[in-house]
Amino acid sequence: MSDREPPRRRVPAPAKPPRPRGPVRRAPGPGPGSRPPRRPAGSRPPAAPALRLGSPRPRLRAVGLGLTLVLLVFTVRLLQVQAVDASTYAAKAQLNRYVAHTLTAQRGGITDRNGVTLAMSEDAYDITADPTMFSAKELKINDGPERAAALLAPILGQDSAALVQKLRPKNPLSRYARLATRQTPQVWKQIKDLRSTLARKASTDKTAPNVLAGVFADPSSQRVYPGGDLAAGILGWVNADGKGGGGIEQELDKLLAGKDGKIRYAQSGGREVPTAGSTETPAVPGSDVELTIDRDIQWAAQNAISEQVRKSHADRGYVIVQDTRTGEILAMANSPGFDPNDLSKADGSAMGNFAVQDVYEPGSTAKVMSMAAVLERDAATPLTHVVVPNRLHRGDRLFQDDVDHATWYLTLNGVLAKSSNIGTILATGQLGRTQAQTNRILYSYLRKFGIGQPTGLDFPGETRGILAPAAKWSTSQQYTIPFGQGFSLSAMQAASVYSTIANGGIRVAPTLVRGTEGADGRFAPAPKPEQTRVVSEKTARTLAQMLESVVDDEQGTGIKARIPGYRVAGKTGTANRVDPATGRYHGYTSSFAGFAPADKPRVTVYCAIQNATSGSYFGGQICGPIYKQVMEFALKTLQVPPTGARSANLPVSYKP
Repeated sequence: MSDREPPRRRVPAPAKPPRPRGPVRRAPGPGPGSRPPRRPAGSRPPAAPALRLGSPRPRLRAVGLGLTLVLLVFTVRLLQVQAVDASTYAAKAQLNRYVAHTLTAQRGGITDRNGVTLAMSEDAYDITADPTMFSAKELKINDGPERAAALLAPILGQDSAALVQKLRPKNPLSRYARLATRQTPQVWKQIKDLRSTLARKASTDKTAPNVLAGVFADPSSQRVYPGGDLAAGILGWVNADGKGGGGIEQELDKLLAGKDGKIRYAQSGGREVPTAGSTETPAVPGSDVELTIDRDIQWAAQNAISEQVRKSHADRGYVIVQDTRTGEILAMANSPGFDPNDLSKADGSAMGNFAVQDVYEPGSTAKVMSMAAVLERDAATPLTHVVVPNRLHRGDRLFQDDVDHATWYLTLNGVLAKSSNIGTILATGQLGRTQAQTNRILYSYLRKFGIGQPTGLDFPGETRGILAPAAKWSTSQQYTIPFGQGFSLSAMQAASVYSTIANGGIRVAPTLVRGTEGADGRFAPAPKPEQTRVVSEKTARTLAQMLESVVDDEQGTGIKARIPGYRVAGKTGTANRVDPATGRYHGYTSSFAGFAPADKPRVTVYCAIQNATSGSYFGGQICGPIYKQVMEFALKTLQVPPTGARSANLPVSYKP
């Protein structure tokens, strides 16, 4: 057999079956779990056709056109605002601008020497308005100011017509009007509640505008005097502008007022825009002032003088209580007075401190200065004999004492105790070799005691008194001045005279302020008062003993001023009074001055009553009891015990 492979038989391809003409039914696919048929070797799926991107230019054109339209709208609007409607928008901008307001500083308080409040400031509000918010354009009504005024008038206690003028000012651009000052928080709450009610109604009823939308309040303060009329003459008052109008309030106004601050903020429609920012300069509170007076002693003095002025149907009266050693005023009372809490009811003629403002002839209380000159110049002693006739002719006048009497045989001490005008003329006549020299010497002592010059208080309206130079004294003045007529002084000057004697002959300028306390809490004492030697200590001590005779001796004129257990030095005074309305003598000035304890003085009390028209007008009768009442209270308050020493009992008269 051949090894070659036999030739292969060529098998013809099977013929294609004919295409069926009817619907073709596909054979069912493989069943579940069967293997899918294999793809024939070398067969591949046809490739997807390639994508072709469109041109970006149409889209860029569309975006550019859109931006152009937006910018065009902004440009047109800008031209409208800045050119076409510029004035309209400028006017609207006026309602949204920065405004500035003053921040009122808290006014300092005033206390007595023990820290008791006499004057203080409480929270209050200044009621203000923006007049532009009451215009017809804003409220859509023509009578906005009238409606608002009708609502505010009963709350503020003001005339409706006056409020209308403030809400409709002459200047239509005015943005600020002060309707009322220093209103209580209760008043402002009433206005706020009413404004809120109107606002709620306006939100539902467009025909009912809120006519109080333009009313606002600036924080302020209100001055309050807890004691009412107590020490009103000293304290004074604060006027509607927040300035001191009298007394300490006026004298120390800058110190009490502090320094106002400022706030600047954006507002819209009268309201602050909190997101717009603001600038503020804080207010600096005023300093507190501590006075020398004692509230309790002030009350006692004021009560006593008020009662006596009422009983005597007098024009007015005053009482001064002074510490003899320091010059500090413990009380200074006036009657009639006023209540600084309600000046609308105050009598304008009583709104002052007449204890330092009134000027009048002192009468016999001034004799102590004449006696001081006589003793200091060694012209006489308390035991010097003085023959006092019933009448004394000097110059162009015939002088007499307040009572008709036979010839008196008095000691110099008796002249003072019995308050003899004639005896005083005779005693002072020994001061110089001539009447002119006597006048000059007496004048010099009156000046040393502070007559005719400021006391040192620097109190508003304080008088210097009236004392002509010795060379200008008239013929009658040469003889009336020694017993207290022919020159004038104030109650403060008269009290200072007796405090000088009580202080061993050294005059200490009176003071009303002990010190101040600033916002930092530091207390600054007041400067020490000026001190001046007027007479020697020996003369002062002798005068004190002589003044005791006025009160202790049965022949003295001041027996109603006696205080059991205490040695009292005092002097009565009854002077012809110059009527300030006519300039002529009419009525009397009644007075009493003194200190206690006489041998170790602590307190001076001076009382004067002007033109008593009912009952007695003698100083010893109507002022002596006031002296006793006030002095007793002051000694008890200050806890001053009696010295226990016996009185000198200097003789008043002698047998010829």
